[in-house]
Amino acid sequence: MIVLGIETSCDETAAAIVTADRRILANVVLSQLDEHRPYGGVVPEIAARAHLDHIDRLVAEAMAEAGLGFADLDGVAATGGPGLIGGIIVGVMTAKSIAAVHGKPFVAVNHLEGHALTARLTDDVAFPYLLLLVSGGHCQLLLVEGVGGYTLLGSTIDDAVGEAFDKTAKMLGLPYPGGPALERAAAGGDAARFALPRPMLGRPGCDFSFSGLKTAVRQKVEQMPRPLPEAALADLAAGFQTAVCESLAGRCRNALKQLSVSHPQVRTMVVAGGVAANQAIRTALTGLCADFDYRFVAPPMKLCTDNAAMIAWAGIEKLRLGETAPLTFAPRPRWPLDPDAVTTQVRATERV
Repeated sequence: MIVLGIETSCDETAAAIVTADRRILANVVLSQLDEHRPYGGVVPEIAARAHLDHIDRLVAEAMAEAGLGFADLDGVAATGGPGLIGGIIVGVMTAKSIAAVHGKPFVAVNHLEGHALTARLTDDVAFPYLLLLVSGGHCQLLLVEGVGGYTLLGSTIDDAVGEAFDKTAKMLGLPYPGGPALERAAAGGDAARFALPRPMLGRPGCDFSFSGLKTAVRQKVEQMPRPLPEAALADLAAGFQTAVCESLAGRCRNALKQLSVSHPQVRTMVVAGGVAANQAIRTALTGLCADFDYRFVAPPMKLCTDNAAMIAWAGIEKLRLGETAPLTFAPRPRWPLDPDAVTTQVRATERV
């Protein structure tokens, strides 16, 4: 089985060809960093127009790199949501067109499920497993029991961890994209210099919070001269990153304890999403999994950030089960992995 994958949910335009025996024949990604850098973040209209300008060329490049024609494909998969709706429409319509013209099945893939299943592409991870999904828009702990089988254990009550990285980097005067810039700055810093909170640490449950940590950094910044002294910037970056690592590890520890009772057969933890590229977070979670005698799996860096190989692989997983989407499928700006879960944001609103 060979599937073309298309990813356009945010600010990367991507096309990939993947086989059922886990070979990535092509994986082409065009970043829009230069277009969005002047604004310090992703501008949806600019992102959608860039996808429209480049998607046909990238699909052609992927097909050429794989040495295939459309007749060789067994299906076409595209991110159907969640994400920026303009970009999703571009990818979905492109995939539908290819599928319709060449008589191939069309598969609409949940972007989050693409991340969730990447470890099965890279490391042949068996179901079930615990997933920490961390990105600019999402921070969730999920029990993954199969394709389409997700149980939400916890999510953020405010900011996603990637969003917190980006906003903190902006406060520190670091360039866009903020997450990688903050990680680089933290490498030379003293994490113990500034006292910063560890949100939710020690509390029961698996929900996350990063707004208070971000506010604490802002208060430290406001007490200092601008521009920030180089040493202070590095120390704040290191302190923030360490606080995030300890907070994530603490919430994951609760999930591992919970699953040891409810699902003792789970012996693997996977981290996925763009923030999974952060080495400090990987190190913290590696140590945590060692404590619980769990296998820890993190995909290669290039498959943590948005890419089309994960979408193609998710398409393969779905086609194996006979799951396809009609050409009437409507792109979705929101698409939860566990639609039956009462989200943390809803619970927080109800408390207010």
